[in-house]
Amino acid sequence: MSGFLGEYEATMDNKGRFLLPAGFKKQLAEDAQGQFVLNRGFEKCLTLYPMNEWQPIFERIGKLNDFDPKVREFRRYFLNGATILELDSAGRLLVPKNLMTYASLEKDIVLAAATNKIEIWDKVKYDEFFENFSPSAFSDLAQQVMGGGDTSFTL
Repeated sequence: MSGFLGEYEATMDNKGRFLLPAGFKKQLAEDAQGQFVLNRGFEKCLTLYPMNEWQPIFERIGKLNDFDPKVREFRRYFLNGATILELDSAGRLLVPKNLMTYASLEKDIVLAAATNKIEIWDKVKYDEFFENFSPSAFSDLAQQVMGGGDTSFTL
């Protein structure tokens, strides 16, 4: 299997460091080599890409038409703030202040698998997200996203 599964709670210290959960470390591809790119997420969270997952995305963005204003706008929103991180000797990652502010991260955080990347959320915001999402709303969303033409797939 390629990618990540699971969600883990962690604590950030006053410098903005947190320990990458062992559950995610075990799922890292060998070619990731402890290097990551941390970026703003589409929601008010952060997205942590192992370097081996980031590289193809970065290369694809580099091939987009720079004469298209929507490409330039997307590139700014997506790439500005992206930061290369490496695990320190204790297995921690350091979140830059500007990204901590963007995602309103303080102390308690949740790291959640998102296929080939990991989302980093403020714990309170993460809990609110699920508290405000009913089972019927989830069922409707699943139908919209997964209920298309492939009838051989079931959950």
